Amino acid sequence: MCDSTCCAEAAAHSRRSFLRSSLAAALAVAAGGALPGGLALARTASPPKPQNVLDPDAALARLTEGNARYVSGVTRRHDFAHERPALAAGQNPYAAVLGCADSRVVPEYAFDCARGDLFVTRVAGNFVNVDMLGSLEYSVAVLGVPLILVLGHDKCGAVAAAVKAVTESAQYPGRIPSLVSAIAPAVQKVQDGGGDLLAAATAQNVRDNVAALAERSTILGDAVRAGKLRLAGAVYRLDTGRVEFLG
Repeated sequence: MCDSTCCAEAAAHSRRSFLRSSLAAALAVAAGGALPGGLALARTASPPKPQNVLDPDAALARLTEGNARYVSGVTRRHDFAHERPALAAGQNPYAAVLGCADSRVVPEYAFDCARGDLFVTRVAGNFVNVDMLGSLEYSVAVLGVPLILVLGHDKCGAVAAAVKAVTESAQYPGRIPSLVSAIAPAVQKVQDGGGDLLAAATAQNVRDNVAALAERSTILGDAVRAGKLRLAGAVYRLDTGRVEFLG
């Protein structure tokens, strides 16, 4: 029998292998190919939500407008019942979000969206790892998403833990150090800048991961260079609900 570390690593490898094989199969079908064994995936004649077929700039504008409604407290009524048949046949979200797992930050609420609008991946500290990257590559290569937003938020516990690790050599139990080590480089970049270190590290962490998306993925980088994809970063404010986009 293997120990817990070995088993965890084997499970992670299995998940990554499954994701890679699934993505490859989906890409083959999207390009007109078929799945192993001669099986082909059914494709809808038209996108389930035609209103989601947007260019990158229009997608960003739609997020901005949705957040303005959310902040004002005047959101749209979403008809969940009547959209089910279309969404059961497929999906074409207009944006993907790499967000924090914090329960207080819900992208679908923050941008006043319905089901099928956002392709959301979440991990404490909103950073890019292999599973997040593979998921976002799927959203672009297969679903045709024109925009990926890295969404951080103020008072983030994961970033705060990284700040304490860098400035006070704080130690954490279990797998939490893997989160901290992913965020620590952002803290180190801004720790001598003065001011609110947590706020500065939060913004830097967003910027670093926006850059990482294009740098670590040929699929995403090529889509950006072709003008088919836009990468953006923002910070969600817990006290107001406002999403502040970073330049």
